[in-house]
Amino acid sequence: MLLAIDVGNTNTVFALYRGRQSIGQWRLSTVRDRTAEEYAVALIQLMQLKGLAHGEVGAVLISSVVPQAVMPLRWMSRDFFNRRAFVVGEDLDYPIRILLSDPREIGADRVVNAVAALSRYQPPLIVVDFGTATTFDVVDAEGAYRGGVIAPGINLSIEALHRAAAKLPRIAIEPPPRVIGQSTVGAMQSGIFWGYVGLIEGLVRRIEEEYGTSMKVIATGGLAPLFARRAPVLAHIDRDLTMAGLLELYERYRPQIDQQSDLAAGGAR
Repeated sequence: MLLAIDVGNTNTVFALYRGRQSIGQWRLSTVRDRTAEEYAVALIQLMQLKGLAHGEVGAVLISSVVPQAVMPLRWMSRDFFNRRAFVVGEDLDYPIRILLSDPREIGADRVVNAVAALSRYQPPLIVVDFGTATTFDVVDAEGAYRGGVIAPGINLSIEALHRAAAKLPRIAIEPPPRVIGQSTVGAMQSGIFWGYVGLIEGLVRRIEEEYGTSMKVIATGGLAPLFARRAPVLAHIDRDLTMAGLLELYERYRPQIDQQSDLAAGGAR
């Protein structure tokens, strides 16, 4: 089995695959000082609830935007799964061209999303990921990563608004029936929700104008379906795009990973 791990700023997702079939997926809050033992206890118990034994894991692949989480996950893989963990961008090269002034700046999740999108859709593409940040990633007609846009995520915006304005409550993300709010909560919901719809539509339009042609737009992340119903520009919904990208990378580098997975992870604790 493949254990794929996606470490985001808010959540860490663990997924198990047998071949290309997903047989389990779990989400934990990302805690930067979580230890290898804490990861192992949580994950092994969750696996057992589905009747899965941790000894069945044959390979571990990690995508992380939180550097502090990488080493404890490597140690967890080595000490509890007896497998070397492979980290995208460190142990495995990116399989697509990165056309940035400094390719080292790019987050692994954005490349992994691009890899998954290229396996499923014909470029040029825009991948919109609703995470801690809302990101727009551009893949050109030749399959190269061209860059993108990073905007504050919607939950981050709601929290900032609540914290900065003493009389504004914390609200849920809901599409209000009217743009013109007739209460404080209604006005906030309109500003957040329809403001994000405007941001999505406006940025996609500007990206296409700058690139010079229309592009397929793929939305991923938990909030993608909510916004796609009100923003038709989000033509394709692919909620597990990052995990699909990790699976594609595993298939691409499988000979290397399988050959080295049963070796010690290396490095002293």
